[in-house]
Amino acid sequence: MLSIAAVLTDIEGTTSPIAFVKNVLFPFARARLPALLAERAGEPEVAAELAEVGRLAPGQPPLDALLGWMDADAKITPLKALQGILWRDGYRSGALLGEMYEDVAPCLRCWAAGGLRLHVYSSGSEAAQRLIFGHARGGDLAGLFDGFFDTRIGGKREAASYERIAHATTQPAGAMLFLSDIEAELDAAAAAGLRTCQLVRAADGTIPSARHPTAADFIAVARAFDLPHC
Repeated sequence: MLSIAAVLTDIEGTTSPIAFVKNVLFPFARARLPALLAERAGEPEVAAELAEVGRLAPGQPPLDALLGWMDADAKITPLKALQGILWRDGYRSGALLGEMYEDVAPCLRCWAAGGLRLHVYSSGSEAAQRLIFGHARGGDLAGLFDGFFDTRIGGKREAASYERIAHATTQPAGAMLFLSDIEAELDAAAAAGLRTCQLVRAADGTIPSARHPTAADFIAVARAFDLPHC
């Protein structure tokens, strides 16, 4: 078995409390989305995403389509990109700070210092990922990561997505450890040959998997997989 050389981590329920995403980030974006569409639709980055909304929901007003996807918690790429734009504004203004579990920042710094390559794979846009880690309460963590991946590389429950990530990072799949709270995502990663571990955060009420190793926090992950200890 290959030694672990890289860690690929999810965000919601893994590095960050689900409550932060559901109760802070999502309402923040929802409240500001109408103004974004009304006032900034001509900006190139907004216009590009609205064009994709029109392609995915033809004949439907963009705001209605976006709010419907929000209500369904749909992992739709243009929705995630527009949310990311709004969160970027919030982080830059100081209205938002990225919430991380207390064990995350010390462990990520320890793993990076120990030579592990760190990557993120989340349904949130790459830009949003950089923001939550770059403006974390534990300090700027974004620079610790070698790569950020979102749904543009594929769905998180598809084995092919993890194969593409391993290829993009030039890591053998068996040398990469994927951390997530979602069993179906771990199943897909394992099918692609990655090592897996489910984060079972007590605060999030995660149901432990019977098919994957589990850990209560990143410290337990380090101990179980012989990673640099924090």
